[in-house]
Amino acid sequence: MNFQRLIAFMFTSAAAGIITAVMVLAFWPGMLQQEKSPSGASAYTSTNNGWADAVALAEPSVVNIYTSKITREEGDPLFKNPLVQRYFGDPRGKPKLQRRNNLGSGVVVDANGYILTSNHVIKDADDIFIGAEGQPRVPARVVGTDPDTDLAVIQAAGKDLPPARLGNSASLRVGDIALAIGNPFGVGKTVTQGIISATGREGLGLATFEDFIQTDAAINLGNSGGALINARGEVIGINTAILSSSGGSHGIGFAIPINLARQVMEQIIKHGRVIRGWIGASGGDLTPAMAASMGLPEDTRGVLLSGILEGGPADQAGIQPGDIIQRINGKPVTSALEVMNAIAVAPPGTTMDLSLLRDNQPFEARLTVAERPRNVE
Repeated sequence: MNFQRLIAFMFTSAAAGIITAVMVLAFWPGMLQQEKSPSGASAYTSTNNGWADAVALAEPSVVNIYTSKITREEGDPLFKNPLVQRYFGDPRGKPKLQRRNNLGSGVVVDANGYILTSNHVIKDADDIFIGAEGQPRVPARVVGTDPDTDLAVIQAAGKDLPPARLGNSASLRVGDIALAIGNPFGVGKTVTQGIISATGREGLGLATFEDFIQTDAAINLGNSGGALINARGEVIGINTAILSSSGGSHGIGFAIPINLARQVMEQIIKHGRVIRGWIGASGGDLTPAMAASMGLPEDTRGVLLSGILEGGPADQAGIQPGDIIQRINGKPVTSALEVMNAIAVAPPGTTMDLSLLRDNQPFEARLTVAERPRNVE
């Protein structure tokens, strides 16, 4: 009899405990404290840190860039009354020298202090300084620039900064996570989140060679030259520009793919400039409407040449305006960008075989690629 009472008592106590626990969870969930990790953060926080690990890997490699330029401004007229100026001329006060400051961002790319940034950030600067969190600003020198891609490499001495991990921009897909790191408006190191909105953007008029990554991660004044990273903390692009009617971010930002930036960087470090191939010709895509107007099938593909520089490689090979490039070294081409890139990556002195159409008749031409002059179309 006593044994039966003991069993009934234990069953009743267990049921009461379960009911009490359910009521606590339902009405006072805050009474149950989260389990703490050794670092003091809750177990929930340590397993739900978003993209903090990726940012922690990349953020130390992103630096602030400060530039200044001394400009000369003519003095104001001493006599602003037009009638007085008519009889006494327009004498002016002494010219004024003013220092204009600019800001941007950069990405440390190796242990020798080389920093990749946008060309427009350091263009025409008289002084360049870089700053990192917890460290004083130090001067930097320009190693080389490439206006054709809006990239530049600078080098800072006396900085012990970790190089960034560079990713592979060729593997990017629309919808991938993208994080922008930079110094917008000079407020300090800032991270914004978005996705890859598009790849291979061109024809924007931002640079000669365009192959931009488009992202909706907020990019603002001061972000230029900063890092666009993936969810693994790898740099996949160098932030360079936005489309905006107000100057602020509208969710349409552009970054130079890191694969292209790496090629430019390596040439600048090695040669002090970027060496590209060039044939002295310009043109555009052959559209179906253009093909039909020329008596060609509408599905004809190629690049219609509109200009040939006299004495250039194309001119020397007998190529003329109106010719249509269809193949380079046997490989079909479909766009002017593809042709320009194929020629640009060819080392000067390379022999190139072109398959073309002239007056709807095919012909072949062989030319020798020259080095692309600076600041040409």
